[in-house]
Amino acid sequence: MRIRLLRTLLWAWYGVLATLVGIGLAHLAAALTDPAASPVLAVGSTVIDLTPTPMKEWAIRTFGSADKTILVGSVLAGVLVLAALAGVLARRRFALGAAVLVALVGVAAVAVLTRPEAGPLDLLPCVVAAVTAPAALRLLARTHEEAARRDDGRRTVLLTITAVAATAALGGIAGRVVSRLRARPEDVALPAPADPAPPLPRGLDDQVPGITRFRTPNTDFYRVDTRLDVPVLSADDWTLTIDGDVGRKVTLTFDELLAMPMVERDITLTCVSNSVGGPYVGGARWLGVPLTDVLDLAGIGSTRADQILSTDFAGMTISTPLALATDGRDALVAVGMNGKALPREHGFPVRLVIPGLYGFISATKWLTRLTLTTYDKKQAYWTERDWATDAPIKISARIDTPKALAELDAGDVVVGGVAWAQERGGIAGVQVRLDGGPWVDAQLGPDGGDDYWRQWFHRWSAEPGSHRIAVRAVAGNGEPQTAVRAEPFPNGASGLHELLVRVS
Repeated sequence: MRIRLLRTLLWAWYGVLATLVGIGLAHLAAALTDPAASPVLAVGSTVIDLTPTPMKEWAIRTFGSADKTILVGSVLAGVLVLAALAGVLARRRFALGAAVLVALVGVAAVAVLTRPEAGPLDLLPCVVAAVTAPAALRLLARTHEEAARRDDGRRTVLLTITAVAATAALGGIAGRVVSRLRARPEDVALPAPADPAPPLPRGLDDQVPGITRFRTPNTDFYRVDTRLDVPVLSADDWTLTIDGDVGRKVTLTFDELLAMPMVERDITLTCVSNSVGGPYVGGARWLGVPLTDVLDLAGIGSTRADQILSTDFAGMTISTPLALATDGRDALVAVGMNGKALPREHGFPVRLVIPGLYGFISATKWLTRLTLTTYDKKQAYWTERDWATDAPIKISARIDTPKALAELDAGDVVVGGVAWAQERGGIAGVQVRLDGGPWVDAQLGPDGGDDYWRQWFHRWSAEPGSHRIAVRAVAGNGEPQTAVRAEPFPNGASGLHELLVRVS
């Protein structure tokens, strides 16, 4: 009985190894063509599109920035369970095991072809997987069968398993290396801004331990999007098309965009999925061409459109109210972030940055098209999922230090954090409340502009016991932060950030 179980597990392992070979080599083929066509990523992206909004919000709240890793891992785990079944079936009849592997690839092929911008070449990784996975399974099966008739059979099986596993690993590693070597953002030389931003004041980073940095480093900037992979796009091949209800259709190359007058602005971005006190907000210095300058190239003076439908390289769409995008705010077709070309994770080579609007209606990454149209004619990805079409960022303040449930020593305690109120005159004040008492004015850090967040801190003489700390912000136009609690769906979270600490 034990020997029979071990043999079954060995054949299941053959199925897993064969599938990993197909996945690894398919990933390499995708890296050479289009990384989004990698079978596992294509299936994962389809799962994201089909997932109900409440479940997506739950995943973001529960897993944070690890949600994509967990999703890819879940898809891969499911595939490998079926791969193990294929190996077990191949022990009885090879054709059955191979059929399961080909069926798995077929599911991935459907996911690839249903992408909006899919083309025939995108099927190449699936073809590679459909050929190499059954071939690897055949090799393992034949080696196993021949080993039973040879004295050194066990050694031959182990060598074959090792070779197959190495092929799978090398394919996956080579795919990652190739992807990173293609079209590197660090090779792009950005022009100097015609309208530079003033020097950003020195923040409270070194004065208040634990407070969020005044400028978020590119490597620490939050990332929330529907992509499972990091797209690899070439600036040399990139174009931006402006079409729809315009005077004339215009297509710009990357060099033509860089030749336009650039402006530099300090802008804070916020994700609509950010809960009260959440991490999905960051401040950076952006370099780009004013969105209105780009739209003017196509002539929009007499347009009947009420939205800009922006499209990324893979067909993902985001809708922005035209009136808000062109009302005088510093909306940018951005190419730079904190003095460098955009990182791949944040939209290289080009993205939208529109202050004062949540990212799901304003911050299209990997931008390739701007279409002037109406909400009646076209619906974007999030609009189809019942998110709001008009979503200004809500006034918010966050406590960075101390952390919730922290154990503190009695005496002088510094409470600090950040606050933001874009398109409302910036932050005019922040107030702190302890244990339900009166609101007390906090001290504000330097002002980085109306579209930038502001650090704040309050010194508190803490006494032993449990204490509740709350914070609220007041905008420059006098509007206070609301205490009414709301979930992120459909137009952003609201409410006051409160937390408990214990002092001993």
